[in-house]
Amino acid sequence: MVTDTGGIDDKSFNAAAWAGLQAANKENSNISIKYVASTSEADYEPNLTNFAAQNCDLILAVGGLMGSATDKIAKANPSKQFAIVDYKSAEPNVYSMQFDTAQAAFQAGYLAAGMSKTGTVGTYGGLKIPPVTIFMDGFADGVAYYNTQKSKNVQVKGWDKAKQNGLFANSFTDQAKGKSLAQTLQSQGADVIMPVAGGTGLGTAAQAQASNGALSVIWVDQDGCVSAAQYCNVFLSTVQKNIADAVKAAAVKADSGALTGGSIGTLENNGVQLAPFHDFDSKVPADLKTELDQIKQDIISGKVKVTSPSQPTQ
Repeated sequence: MVTDTGGIDDKSFNAAAWAGLQAANKENSNISIKYVASTSEADYEPNLTNFAAQNCDLILAVGGLMGSATDKIAKANPSKQFAIVDYKSAEPNVYSMQFDTAQAAFQAGYLAAGMSKTGTVGTYGGLKIPPVTIFMDGFADGVAYYNTQKSKNVQVKGWDKAKQNGLFANSFTDQAKGKSLAQTLQSQGADVIMPVAGGTGLGTAAQAQASNGALSVIWVDQDGCVSAAQYCNVFLSTVQKNIADAVKAAAVKADSGALTGGSIGTLENNGVQLAPFHDFDSKVPADLKTELDQIKQDIISGKVKVTSPSQPTQ
């Protein structure tokens, strides 16, 4: 596995992918695993090339930013099997794992709107790329749906879905920037914030802890109360992308020689989900929980349509 620049312990998508490989290794002793961390984007191609030169049965790239590098190295090594998280590759020897996170983020937007005391919620991204903005689209639409259902006017700061423009940290590792953006959104009235920015979001969690209850956070990718347990008391929930399960399944299939095509995680197949409320469980009203469950079923049935320009396709 080649990590993105966030590193193996980013409490987010790199850590989740490694957990998936660890689970495959634990289940199947025939699967041995190793990783190399990328410290910058310039490391992607050399790291992938290095593993391609070794006797690896599967070379996993983590994150959409690695897409073009993965395509290039996979094309140069057609006999090698590659896989990638959060990117759709056209190369026949690349297995693409994508996630329709807009679906679970729609629930998160509805939750945020239902829990907000100020009538304003916020979000920001690490970079303006499809695997990030798809969360923000779903979140904004979930708030809009809440407003329609409840005749409310909860505002979303940090993202304009119609214009596909908003607030970005330009980093997945800068916790100081995450804290600063949280302060900016707070100054605009937001009391629930969803950072879609990997480790950068830990700065937002720190700001929430310092706010004495004035600010709560919706985490993304891995259940925040598992991956960053020190901040569990400020995590309202997580828009969970079940990367670990997808990666584990891909590794097991690769071991048997049956890895072809790709996968898309949805609410229906549990590839994405709204995580448990943990410390907030007693604070989320029962009727709001019921509504969130109904929204899940309505999204699965197609009654509620969730759309994003960044939604994955096979």
